Amino acid sequence: MEALAVRLSHLDSQAEGAVRVVMFYDTLMRRRVDLPALARASAGLAGCVAGIRLHGTGRVIRFRPDGGEASAPALQPSMPAPILLDEEEIGSVWLERDASPGPLDALLLDRLALAVASVVERYGPASTTMADPALVELVVSADGDEAARARALRLLGFAPDVAVRVVAVRSSLPLDRIARLVCPARPVKAAPLAEVGVLLATTVEVARFPSGVRAGIGAARSPGRAWREARVALRFTGPAEPVIGYGDLGALALLAEIPPEAARGSADVAALDRVAGSPQDLRTLEAYCATGSLRRAADLLHLHHSSVARRVAHLGGVLGLDLGEPQARTRITIALTLRRLLGTD
Repeated sequence: MEALAVRLSHLDSQAEGAVRVVMFYDTLMRRRVDLPALARASAGLAGCVAGIRLHGTGRVIRFRPDGGEASAPALQPSMPAPILLDEEEIGSVWLERDASPGPLDALLLDRLALAVASVVERYGPASTTMADPALVELVVSADGDEAARARALRLLGFAPDVAVRVVAVRSSLPLDRIARLVCPARPVKAAPLAEVGVLLATTVEVARFPSGVRAGIGAARSPGRAWREARVALRFTGPAEPVIGYGDLGALALLAEIPPEAARGSADVAALDRVAGSPQDLRTLEAYCATGSLRRAADLLHLHHSSVARRVAHLGGVLGLDLGEPQARTRITIALTLRRLLGTD
C-alpha cells in the first residue's frame, strides 16, 4: 500500500493518476480496513493531513502523511466532501493543505467518502437518522424493562452513560430533516410512532426548529417518562408557542390531567366558542391575557394600542367578563389552554 502511494505521488498524467486513485481505494476496501487505516492511507497518498468526522458519534480522525495521528490544530479544510449513506449526510472527509488543492484532491476525497460510508454501513451501528420504530418504541416504552431499554439504546448508537432527550414532533416536514436541523452535533435518531414523530438525541437546539413544526420536549432522564412528558408538552403547543419543554410548564401541566368531558363542560371554554369563528379575536385574547397590557399586546399583534383596546372591550362584552381584571384574564388564559388541549386550536 505504501509503495503504491509513493508511486502515485510521482505521476505526471492526471488521467493515469485518476485511475490509480480509484484502484488505490478499491484495494483498501478489499482489505476491509477500518476508519483510522483509511485516514492514514489517504494522508500518505495526498501528502498532507487527512480527516474523517462522523456526525453520529462526533468522532474525528486525523492522520499526518508520515502515518502518525495529527494532534496539532486543524488547518482550514481543503475541499471538504460529505459522507453519504442512504442519501443522508452522516459525516465529512477533508484534506488539510498549506497550498491550493491538488489536481486529484476532489477525486481522492470522493473515493475516501465512499470508502468511509462502506465501512460505517458494514461495521455500524447504522449512522442514518431514521431508526427502526420498534427499537425506538422499546426505548420510550413505559412498561419495558431497563435491560431491554439499555440494549435498544446501544443498538441505536447511544452510549450507556449519556442522557438521551426525548422529543415529540408533529409536522408535515420530513422527520429526518427536522432531526438534522435541531440536533446538528448529534447523535440523533428519529422514527414515527403513534402518529407522532419521535426524536431521541443527546442535545436539542430549540431555536433551530423550523417554522410550522410543533414539538414537545421531555424533561425526565428516564426515556419512558420523558416520552410521556414530551407528548403532554406537545398538546400545549400552538401558533404562538410551537415548541414547549415540559419543564417550562410547571403547574400548568396538571391541566392535561383534566378529563376532556370536564373541560368541554366549563362555561369559560364554552364561551370561547362564541369568538372562535374569528382567529383574530382569539389571537387578541391570547396576546392580552399573556401580557396584561394593551400596549404590549399591540406590539405582539403589530397594531395600534387603541385598536387593541376596542377589540378587548368588545370581547369582554361577548364573554361577559371585565378583561381589565386580573382574575378574568386568568380565567380566560386557563380556558384558552383547555381549548388547546382539546385539540381545537
